[in-house]
Amino acid sequence: MDFDDRAQLDASQVEDVGRSGGGFRGGGLAIGGGAAGIIALIVALIFGINPGDITGGGSDQPARVQPNSDLSKQCRTGADADQSDKCRVVGVVNSIQKFWDGQIQNYTPAKTTLFSGSVQTGCGAADSSVGPFYCPRDKHVYLDLGFFDDLQSRFGAKGGPFAQAYVIAHEYGHHVQDLLGTMDRAGQGQGAEGGSVRLELQADCYAGVWANNAYKTGFYTEKFSSADIAEALDAAAAVGDDRIQEQAQGSVNPDAFTHGTSAQRTKWFSNGYESGDPARCDTFSGGI
Repeated sequence: MDFDDRAQLDASQVEDVGRSGGGFRGGGLAIGGGAAGIIALIVALIFGINPGDITGGGSDQPARVQPNSDLSKQCRTGADADQSDKCRVVGVVNSIQKFWDGQIQNYTPAKTTLFSGSVQTGCGAADSSVGPFYCPRDKHVYLDLGFFDDLQSRFGAKGGPFAQAYVIAHEYGHHVQDLLGTMDRAGQGQGAEGGSVRLELQADCYAGVWANNAYKTGFYTEKFSSADIAEALDAAAAVGDDRIQEQAQGSVNPDAFTHGTSAQRTKWFSNGYESGDPARCDTFSGGI
């Protein structure tokens, strides 16, 4: 996964707020022992969750935060993206949004907010245990880079730069769903066939679609390698509901699924990658 050294990065699409303070409020989320704590842990640690669903708080306004790091001074070219984690995020976000801007009429960009520990969002306060997420109320993607360490140490993924790109592309898949009105139509019902699972699998598929077309955006030197795609598939499998439930509680409960099984997640990413066509990402018709 090599960026074109000559590619010009737009760092305005990513802000770095560092540790902005705060914590869970409203309904709150207590992660502790017992069955309730295990289920809360499962819900919180699978990326893609809307923290407003946990806190019950939030507003339609963007979070009021003051960036503490001017990424425009650090992240100017593709060469910077190959050398820095934060600049890599900028490059990935730039490529993703350039692709979707060519697919969706009047595409509205979504900013990515990098934070550490906790952050105030339009969906309420959140901390790192939630994992990466998209907030439809302020149309931001939120990401603590420490999650990529958790992806390996906690979830058992192999990790790597393209595993990280997959995570970001998945969250922007939710932004696409938001712009297209899919979120409102799908609902958030849990369960193996519920709206939540279908939304998440479609976001995986959209991530695959971008991966197929990323080299056309001008930010990469060539199409992604089979090793790159293997990183994404490994990450998708690592965060399947069945795998996480088995690790957390020693059993699998399909009625509590929110994101889909490991097999489903890899299947739908592959569908998107192999076709390169968003129209092939209909997870709402028939079985999944």
